[in-house]
Amino acid sequence: MKRKTILFYLIFSVSLLSVLSCSEQKNRVVIEDTFYPLPAGAVQLDGFFEEYIQNSIQHWNMGELPYDQFADFFRNGRPQFALGEMWGKAVRSGCMFYRYTNDPQLKQIMDETVSDLLTTQRENGSISCVEIDKQPEESELWERKYVMLGLEEYYEWVNPDPRVLDALIKQADNIISIIGPAPKTEIVDVGWSATNIGHEPCHIESSTLLEPFMRLYKWTGEKRFLDFATYIIASGGTKQHNVFENALNNVNPWEMAGHYPKAYEMMSLFEGLVEYYRVKGDPQHKEMLLNMFKNISTKEITIIGNGGSDQPYHPYVYGEAWGNTALEQTNPDITRMMETCVGVTWIKLCSQLLRLTGDPSIADYIEKYAYNGLIGAMKPTGDGFSYVNLLNGSKVTDEGWGWKFDSLQVTCCNLNGPMGLAYIPYVAVMNAENGPVINLYNRDTAVFETPKRRSGTIDIDTDFPLTGNIQFNLTLEKEEAFTIRFRIPGWSEKTVMTVNDEEVMVTPGTYAEINREWKQGDRVSLSLDMRCRIIDAPQGSNRAGDNFQAVAYGPVVLARDENLESNYNDPVVLQAENGYIRAKQEDPQADNINLQFSVPVEEGKYITMIDYASVDNWNNGKHVCTWLPIKH
Repeated sequence: MKRKTILFYLIFSVSLLSVLSCSEQKNRVVIEDTFYPLPAGAVQLDGFFEEYIQNSIQHWNMGELPYDQFADFFRNGRPQFALGEMWGKAVRSGCMFYRYTNDPQLKQIMDETVSDLLTTQRENGSISCVEIDKQPEESELWERKYVMLGLEEYYEWVNPDPRVLDALIKQADNIISIIGPAPKTEIVDVGWSATNIGHEPCHIESSTLLEPFMRLYKWTGEKRFLDFATYIIASGGTKQHNVFENALNNVNPWEMAGHYPKAYEMMSLFEGLVEYYRVKGDPQHKEMLLNMFKNISTKEITIIGNGGSDQPYHPYVYGEAWGNTALEQTNPDITRMMETCVGVTWIKLCSQLLRLTGDPSIADYIEKYAYNGLIGAMKPTGDGFSYVNLLNGSKVTDEGWGWKFDSLQVTCCNLNGPMGLAYIPYVAVMNAENGPVINLYNRDTAVFETPKRRSGTIDIDTDFPLTGNIQFNLTLEKEEAFTIRFRIPGWSEKTVMTVNDEEVMVTPGTYAEINREWKQGDRVSLSLDMRCRIIDAPQGSNRAGDNFQAVAYGPVVLARDENLESNYNDPVVLQAENGYIRAKQEDPQADNINLQFSVPVEEGKYITMIDYASVDNWNNGKHVCTWLPIKH
């Protein structure tokens, strides 16, 4: 297996400094997580997702990105609002990728661009695209938020350079000096959101400073940073609406911020609330978070794991607002939906809540987006991501907010997409006090620490998602009793699990918690239920859902591709029995296709369906059909 051998003690010695700092952070944490990530480099993927990750690293983070021009926005000003976010977005995914790969070339790129950025810090401590006498300006706090996040990812995963921490403290102190109750400027009075489309101001983007301030507080223990976070929450998150109270009161996501319920920024704000809850421990904050997750997951997330749309509620927000999307996803009036920034932030929020709660259903949502919406938005060439995705029609588009650097079009979404990929090894295998937790079933090797602080390794051998057959081989220093949790996906109705050839009963939508005396050479086998299943479309505002069905294979959503069939969107009658369909898996017709099936329809005919992610509509004018029109 590629990169199978991992030097356990090297990994943990490299992580020693961060472990020491973590012990200091624990003194500032009231709520301990149920699960926690393995150390940097402890999970090494091989196969399916690894190909996408390396494609992005080589052709985007280490390829096309103009880091020097991103930094120049802070030195020379920027020609368009919010362009100061680009540096932080590019750097934070690069740092998360470095956490995974330990690639010296990637580290050099990160080192050089961070050093470059630090030279732009102004005499008042700000790293800003705006001159001192014009601060704060409409998009400045949002840009500064990403400066802080980029520097924080670098400090945490690449190099704990004291200069970086000093720059972060100066940046934060400068923000505190100009933002706050009168005579300072209130945080909800700074921003562009909603006013840019002629409505009353929302300004939710500025309040997302909550997350970087909480991370900085946990490192420094400086009370003024926690106080500023408390001020943000007390301000309500937006100018017109208190989104925290709305979450507590179970307000629908598309109604939480009035006419501008911007999905991406709202979840980013709640990421900060997770960090705040860990420190303060207020049960109401946890209730806000769980309500938010429940309402997004049930009312906004589509068949491919992303959400947000322009119709029917917020056409002026360009498909980037919550829109009851789970119900409306077959609405033919939708022209833009499922911004990549939304999907990636959803993965990040889910990761936080998975760590906090240990709820396996959260990992189901991460899996759904990873296999469908995330890699389905990625350019086959690796150099970027789609701005939005459609389920039926033109699958991908680069049209949206961004800037052209010479011939390179850079958008917020093709900067955020790599962060989603970087989170896959971060969540694939985790740990708990009583043993490791396996969330995703890519082929990989994971090094973990047992409850008695011994080294252990789990090798996952599988071709998933081509089949549902998965083998786990355990390597231990010494026999030890502990628990291994295996996620049994909610979609796998008939799962067969054995431990050393003895069958274990499992339940869909739970963790199979195997507590035993584990020893060297123990084997676990898992056979997931990969029968193709029919998904009936929801009935949205125009009842369009009455006329559509979709097909899924395990976590993978299938679709028809105009590249393969000119009649790709003709109405059909799927031949199903008890919700399952006897599709025949075939060898893919092209190298870019992961999965291909021959799916039975009426009169003994078959249609060709492939995984949604593999449908290539880039630059060829072709279309996708995911929700199949049903012939009546």
